[in-house]
Amino acid sequence: MKIVTFRDRGYDRFVSSLRRRALPGDEVRDTVAGIIADVSKRGNKALIDYAAKFDKVTLKPRELFVSEEEFAEAKKAVVPSTKRAVRASLRNITEFAKRSLRKDWSYRNAEGARVGERFTPFDRVGVYVPGGKAPLVSTALMTAGFARAAKVPEVLAATPCGPDGKVNPELLYALQAAGVSEVIKVGGAQGVAAMALGTSTIRPVDRIFGPGNRFVVEAKRQLVGAVSIDLLPGPSEVLVLADKSGNPDFIAADLLAQAEHGGDSVIGFVTDSKALVTKVEKAIARQLKELSRADYIAEVLKKGAFVVVVKDFADGVAIANDFAPEHLSLICEDERKWLKQVRTAGAIYVGNLAAVAVGDFLAGPSHTLPTGGAGRSFSGLRADQFQRRTSIVTMDAKAVARSREVVEEFARIEGLDAHGRSVSIRCE
Repeated sequence: MKIVTFRDRGYDRFVSSLRRRALPGDEVRDTVAGIIADVSKRGNKALIDYAAKFDKVTLKPRELFVSEEEFAEAKKAVVPSTKRAVRASLRNITEFAKRSLRKDWSYRNAEGARVGERFTPFDRVGVYVPGGKAPLVSTALMTAGFARAAKVPEVLAATPCGPDGKVNPELLYALQAAGVSEVIKVGGAQGVAAMALGTSTIRPVDRIFGPGNRFVVEAKRQLVGAVSIDLLPGPSEVLVLADKSGNPDFIAADLLAQAEHGGDSVIGFVTDSKALVTKVEKAIARQLKELSRADYIAEVLKKGAFVVVVKDFADGVAIANDFAPEHLSLICEDERKWLKQVRTAGAIYVGNLAAVAVGDFLAGPSHTLPTGGAGRSFSGLRADQFQRRTSIVTMDAKAVARSREVVEEFARIEGLDAHGRSVSIRCE
């Protein structure tokens, strides 16, 4: 891991580099634009060609969708312990989501008009579930599960299949348990484009949710307008911010767990205790020997991990707010004080015992969170993002009459006399 201390000559420059902007490179932007244009023009044919190119699978148009037989086979193949885990996670997700759904409200304004908001679920949404090295069952639950809690009638999922044309059975079971109505075997930017634009067999959605690699995130960004999106959740990241009270074994375990996400992961550790850094390094070395993917994780740590030793804890909090991490582990002696000062993290895990992995799989909040510095502008996925907001205005004759003078004045100022007349005519 790269270690930088406040006494180092390059400290200020390195800290400044931690303030990131979630912007794509030219190559990613151009590649994704080309894929979107291709899917828009050729539809299913483009999807089939990309499946052959990227997933090494030959699909026919009717095989783009997971069949009822495949769902049934998946349900039968999944072991009882997995089913129990899915039920437990969905239970917490549902309870958490219900508490964050927005409710209709109204009141009478000063002129007597009744104004308010109504919240209804989107008619049809899409959720993207990454494929790759492991089936992200938890991601299926923490996207589609929120849609189910919000009572979205139709949920389309997109996820890549294997060379055999099959989707992982545990993932299919989780998607079905979370209420997904259709699954297409399409990943990458082309999967996002298919959900947003539709094809001859895929009906487009109103909003797209879910994380992915940089190409998936860029596709979501470019397709805003055709659809709305939740946020920009890219490769996973964690920042541990700890003082001398941090447990080195726990911190090491969280850093190692984050490294399991792969080479694009970002793993940060900020502390005002140089002694703690030494203890964490030793704990990583010990624990790494016990892990089945030790060589792989060690390489990820070498490439994507950094340690910053700050002069005092306040400097560490400032770095965290600039960095805007997806996951922040906050470990300090005065947790309540410092928690209030953290503003930009996607999710905060407070104290030595708050394991990030519990949030990843079980706690209830979605683990679909902003990355790459987007936490300064976006919050994590929430249940109310599956609701469409509509404002409501109801007026009687008295309310119109009381509104007339002000409306006519605005109409005069802006040169819009038809606006003023549309009110005055109701008062005559």
